[in-house]
Amino acid sequence: MLDVQNREDERGIAIQRVGVKEVRLPFLIKKQAGGYQQVLARIAFTVSLPMEFKGTHMSRFLEILLPWSEKPLAEEEMDAMLTEALDRLHAEAAEVSLTFTYFLEKKAPVSGRASLLDVDASFTGRKRRGEPMQFELGLSMPFTSLCPCSKEISAYGAHNQRSTARVRLRYHEGVPCIYIEELAELLERQGSAPIYPLLKRADEKHVTEAAYENPKFVEDILRDTILALRALPGLAYFSLECENEESIHSHNAFAAHEEYLSE
Repeated sequence: MLDVQNREDERGIAIQRVGVKEVRLPFLIKKQAGGYQQVLARIAFTVSLPMEFKGTHMSRFLEILLPWSEKPLAEEEMDAMLTEALDRLHAEAAEVSLTFTYFLEKKAPVSGRASLLDVDASFTGRKRRGEPMQFELGLSMPFTSLCPCSKEISAYGAHNQRSTARVRLRYHEGVPCIYIEELAELLERQGSAPIYPLLKRADEKHVTEAAYENPKFVEDILRDTILALRALPGLAYFSLECENEESIHSHNAFAAHEEYLSE
């Protein structure tokens, strides 16, 4: 049959990224403690297209993805996936991004009751022919924050809110990325108190009082998180957003920062 996509294009325009988006497949994500967790991933998978080609072969993206969806996935596997895309699609650059819900086991602070906390995570890999892959880990982590101003001016009590830290980070070449579980623990430590899906009365008392003793503005959370990220060995880049869903205002409080770190 005629291969229209392989016909020559005469407009002289190379396309930087062409491929597929909103692909949904089950994937196996490697866990810090060993083994893997199965997730449903939303995938974007693209390559560069030389100016002489009319189009790329869309079916090949799925042909590449399907076998990899059955193997535990981390940086090494994403590198191999992108290398395969460069070879099979005759491209100079390739990128794949997986976004998914990941479940963290949380034990209540007093009762020890275990439950699962859902967090939004992402893996992104970018690779040029003959160069190392750039891997980026993304995570959105919820926790509690308590307002220092409210605590200071009130005769009793203080308002608190659900807060979220959203981070993307990338390591220097040759330095392995941390696991989702490690990054989640780092992020939630910067809030006033963690969030737990399951709490008994003694746990609720503990969490409420812990937050009251650790009040933080959104700016405090951002700065403390920046310091914690800077302390990670081998980190090359991070972007960070902190957002408080205010409980006594109709708006949210927000702060953001990004930074490149030298080796």
